[in-house]
Amino acid sequence: MKNPSREEIKDILQKAKVIAVVGLSSNPDRTSYQVSAAMQKAGYEIIPVNPTIDEALGVKAVATLKDIEGHIDIVNVFRRSEQLFDVAKEFAEIDADVFWAQQGLVNEEAYQYLKEKGYTVIMDRCIKVEHAITRAI
Repeated sequence: MKNPSREEIKDILQKAKVIAVVGLSSNPDRTSYQVSAAMQKAGYEIIPVNPTIDEALGVKAVATLKDIEGHIDIVNVFRRSEQLFDVAKEFAEIDADVFWAQQGLVNEEAYQYLKEKGYTVIMDRCIKVEHAITRAI
């Protein structure tokens, strides 16, 4: 598994406007909430994807990626590594650009599946940290 270079990640984050967050919690103490709140504050539109909540960060949640209308630039995933392949299969059915699994999350099967389909895949990286780092380069 090989992530894009920092320059490529910077380019992705500069072009992106809409981030669908799979597994976004409505609990402000959870990492998914804190990271997504920071990205929302940085100007990104955040779409919560979680069938167990009504809303997060003031945005109505959807149950699945397929429930989102319009283009998604980045699908940011906060699910256990063993669940990434199922999310990757759903990702491949929608018109999104980048599959991004948060820090600590790696699934080689999901990575290979999406790369073979020509998608940009980032794993084991925190989008908030990468945003801060790439703004400095």
